[in-house]
Amino acid sequence: MKVFAEGSRIVLREIVAGDADDIFHLDSDIDVVRYVGNAPLVDYTQAVNIVENIGKQYERYGIARWAVIDKSTNAFIGWAGLKYIDETFNGHTNYYDLGYRLAKQYWGKGYATEAAKAALDYGFMTMALTDIYAIADSENVNSHHVLEKSGLVYINEFEHEAQPHRWYHISKNKYKKYCDNLPNS
Repeated sequence: MKVFAEGSRIVLREIVAGDADDIFHLDSDIDVVRYVGNAPLVDYTQAVNIVENIGKQYERYGIARWAVIDKSTNAFIGWAGLKYIDETFNGHTNYYDLGYRLAKQYWGKGYATEAAKAALDYGFMTMALTDIYAIADSENVNSHHVLEKSGLVYINEFEHEAQPHRWYHISKNKYKKYCDNLPNS
């Protein structure tokens, strides 16, 4: 399986069929999916379908969400990365979206920010993207912190499926300036 990016504590690799169990456990937790607009998974075949759809995204766009693996334990701790969006959100179509979803025991420990920064590095440096966007439910304060700590800038609020969401953006040039200003960079 292909490794796309790494952080100091994590590996971001291709999601494969063997990850269906982990996807099921992750997405069946009501707290994990609270702000994503999906009901918790109740049937294992739903997880299998998610993995198959991610595989189709790899084939079609060359990019999709990645498994986040803890380097010290080799445990699947969630998913993160970029996804090509060909639907319209907040007036935008055909763009790259940054996302992440981690198991609760990894919340608040910097893993989401580490994964987000690794995904941004990959998008801007390897894929040569010029812009990356992100969406977060307006009530998901922790996700707002992750996006902002990763350098993305809040643009505006918009309605999606009758819920307010926040729209974030970062350009390659702004990301480079952001990275240049980090301590020890």
